[in-house]
Amino acid sequence: MTTQAVKPGNWVEHTMAWDELDFSKINMRISTDRFTSREYAERERELIWSKVWQVAGRVDELPENGDWKEYRIFDQSYVVVRGNDAKIRGFVNACRHRGNVLCRDKKGHSNGRFTCPYHLWSYGLDGRLVGVARPDLVGPIDKRELGLLDVPVDAFAGFVFLDPDPEAKTLAEFLGKEVLELLAPYKLDEMTPVMDVREPLECNWKVVMDAFSEAYHIVGVHPQLLAVIVPDVVKNRNAWFGDHALACAPFEVKMEAGFGPEDEVNGIMALPATFPGVAEVLPTFEEMVASHRDVNGTLKYPEGVSGRTLLQQATHVTLTRKGLDVSGLSDDQMTDNQGWFLFPNFMMTIRAGEAHVIMSAPHPDGDPNRCIWHVASYMWLPPGPREQYRAELVEVTEPGSYTYFEALQQDYDQMPRQQLGLRNHTLKYLHLAQEEVNVARFHMVVDRYMEGTTKS
Repeated sequence: MTTQAVKPGNWVEHTMAWDELDFSKINMRISTDRFTSREYAERERELIWSKVWQVAGRVDELPENGDWKEYRIFDQSYVVVRGNDAKIRGFVNACRHRGNVLCRDKKGHSNGRFTCPYHLWSYGLDGRLVGVARPDLVGPIDKRELGLLDVPVDAFAGFVFLDPDPEAKTLAEFLGKEVLELLAPYKLDEMTPVMDVREPLECNWKVVMDAFSEAYHIVGVHPQLLAVIVPDVVKNRNAWFGDHALACAPFEVKMEAGFGPEDEVNGIMALPATFPGVAEVLPTFEEMVASHRDVNGTLKYPEGVSGRTLLQQATHVTLTRKGLDVSGLSDDQMTDNQGWFLFPNFMMTIRAGEAHVIMSAPHPDGDPNRCIWHVASYMWLPPGPREQYRAELVEVTEPGSYTYFEALQQDYDQMPRQQLGLRNHTLKYLHLAQEEVNVARFHMVVDRYMEGTTKS
């Protein structure tokens, strides 16, 4: 699916609503063994996690030449490093001599080389074998053949991606032209993490992906969001790009019967309780609203103007004053949280100036009933305050000891409850609601990989 709009964000005009989809071609029944079976998890490790591009960190974690970090999936360890030429590369974290781990910490800085602590073989930041201890004891070797083993690494939108498969297609091919074009105008690579938390969670990694792929659960889990996100078979839109997906539900105050302009304004003024990023926009929004009041203070909009359009204008003005170039974003992107899913495990809601990312991966111990989830929030900040507000990664080891913002906490509490139900042996499959079409499509992509016919 491609868009012909002037701005990439106008993709909504070229996508289908739920009631336009052909559900006869979509599998709405999901087997439950994929959430609980250790055998299934072991096949996922081989057919998905060893063959697909996955986020290994952020580019700004490696600001200087020589900075490195470890990326680990199951028991596979990789080193991602910024070389002396500023290029970011990835290597298997093992010495070519006897296989000893080179980097034992989570991150660090190297002054030009990695040295194995076992027999002191050393490698340049480009992976070349540059020296061995006691060459007289080693004998003749061809150093060109004994460099560190490369793994494909690339960057997009400020994220570092890694694929364990040495024969992987390029990241650009994996993501696809549409994904690259649609995300570029947000300037995500310029955003700063203001929350960054990782912890084990008592559920399968796909339970996390499913939870953030649909809005149906808002009714039961997030009733406070119903004022601004309303599941609607016509307004909510979907677009699918290869293995990836994009969905959007308009971000607007629910206008019930009898509601008027003042009710809409009051609803918007209450948004920071749920969406903190709106707070900085409200002073400009209030000024714009005031310009539409008559001498008696009555609010009257001309045709085409509403609280929603004023909030979009106020967001545009506020972010432009801060220094963010929003010229490539549509009006809807000023307010609407567009939901991105990049296979296999990257979920993001993003709008002008801010993004919230959810990732989940299998637990290193291989237990399909557990995973590691990683949540982060990003904001666009002027260069001066960026470091002041930058959040460091919080590694949570005591379950429940970290308190998330309201909606995220509700999801955190819900997902382990679902896993408990999924463990019932007599529950063989799940039947999805039509609103959960993106959940269905995700599992259809999983099925293709599990058939062993898809190459990353």
